[in-house]
Amino acid sequence: MHSHFSLIWESVADAVPEHVALIQGERRISWRDYEDRAARLAQGLIDAGLSHDSKVGMYLYNSPEYAETNFAAMKIGGVPINVNYRYLDDELHYLLENADVEALVFHSSLGDRVARICDRLPMLKAMICVDDGPAEDGSTGPASAITYEAFLSQASGTARTQPKGDEIYMLYTGGTTGMPKGVMYPLDGFTEFFMRGFPPMIGLPPFETADQFAPAAKQLADANSAVIAMSGPPLMHGTGCWLGLMFPHMLGGTAVLLENRGFKPEEVWTTIERDRISQIVIVGDAFAKPLLRALETEPDRWDTSTLKLMISSGAMFTTPVKRGLIDHIPELAIADILGSTEGGMGQSIMTKDTPASETAKFTLLPVAKVLLPDGSREVVPGSGEVGMVAQGGMVPLGYYKDPEKSAKTFKEVDGKRYAFIGDMATVEADGTINLLGRGSNCINTGGEKVFPEEVEEALKLHPDVADALVFGLEDDRFGNRVAGVISLEHGGTAEASDILEATRSVLASYKLPKDLLVVSVVPRAPNGKADYKAARALMTGG
Repeated sequence: MHSHFSLIWESVADAVPEHVALIQGERRISWRDYEDRAARLAQGLIDAGLSHDSKVGMYLYNSPEYAETNFAAMKIGGVPINVNYRYLDDELHYLLENADVEALVFHSSLGDRVARICDRLPMLKAMICVDDGPAEDGSTGPASAITYEAFLSQASGTARTQPKGDEIYMLYTGGTTGMPKGVMYPLDGFTEFFMRGFPPMIGLPPFETADQFAPAAKQLADANSAVIAMSGPPLMHGTGCWLGLMFPHMLGGTAVLLENRGFKPEEVWTTIERDRISQIVIVGDAFAKPLLRALETEPDRWDTSTLKLMISSGAMFTTPVKRGLIDHIPELAIADILGSTEGGMGQSIMTKDTPASETAKFTLLPVAKVLLPDGSREVVPGSGEVGMVAQGGMVPLGYYKDPEKSAKTFKEVDGKRYAFIGDMATVEADGTINLLGRGSNCINTGGEKVFPEEVEEALKLHPDVADALVFGLEDDRFGNRVAGVISLEHGGTAEASDILEATRSVLASYKLPKDLLVVSVVPRAPNGKADYKAARALMTGG
């Protein structure tokens, strides 16, 4: 059996057809129906002229249709393409054109944007509309679009996966600068990476072959112990889709999707209690702090006893917040993963029995290294040297249609390929790493280098600070000066000057923000990642 996500999911559907694959509110879709709907969508795409390596865009909010489209694209040997639902006309057109999208599945509330750009996309062969009401202008999309349910009903049959072995998987990432870029993986290698990595997260040994999953799914379902996972961030981002949907489905688990399109901690805890969630995916403090605040406000409101694992990736997750969550849910294990779309590099695990670790301190994965900026050698543990984190192992093929950027990011060292995404770190004497931040965000102020994440962590030590982002502003004297925006906890009354004075005791003076603005909400993307451009605009008015 080929190592292929959709082959595994098909085998799981055959093994546990009555088990629930997807939940969103009152909607519950069994594995039988999930596979059947994805198969009809896949056949419809084939009927429309799509084939092996065709790209299928998903311009959708979290929904069962997102999962079905992701499944269907892989069934035909194609490539599902995540599309950020916040993109407006120009960004949307750029991504769809850059990705060579041939079919687009979109929510009708986003249809006005699709209608304005579809005539400039000659490769589009099918536009499929999921009804969630009209767009802002009252429209629902291009006249030539077909409704999702009609598309399924008109399909000439159902399609099953017939892999050739050369399929790719691609995820578009916006990063912190520039236009979105597609990160390409070989689908078989990508599947195998998680065949070995996901089962141990729930106490099983690594799986070596794809045909091990269906029997394991049957055993877990029969024992009423299948994973029930929920993603806090949107599925359009890798953290949510991979950890909250694709990997739990490998073992016949249930993926639970939130109904609200904004993050509401009360809804999360209510859903955890109602659907008996065992595993939740979040993105650092941006999600964890509101979740903790809700528990502190109403500690006896929710039954959280089924929740055993919280996985975070993509943003800072501070130690006091982790400890606070574990205090409320003693059996909770928190896995903080250092990584990006381009790959994982380290992890930190915390339970009630593990010693408190420092924020941004990770155990480096065996396939990763920390090299000096010139790449000449590895950083000496305990030396204080700052180096670049290099991720090995499952390294992407490159960026889609961008060989120049690919060559800068994916390099060979001593005959092995590594991904250099810009994370900088020091290595402690015990081999753990302290993540300093992304090199591209580093602020050079008067010749001193300041990593924003370090300053953000220090600002958030103040009890009144809910969130913080730090960035550089042009300065006539120092070249750049450190600046930042913060938001306060509910009921917080501290002034910016009070917070700076408190932070002075934990940071060198040159790292302290010279300008600090209190705002109502620190700007972040829906997945919780920092929006430094918007934060800078709040400060400058630009």
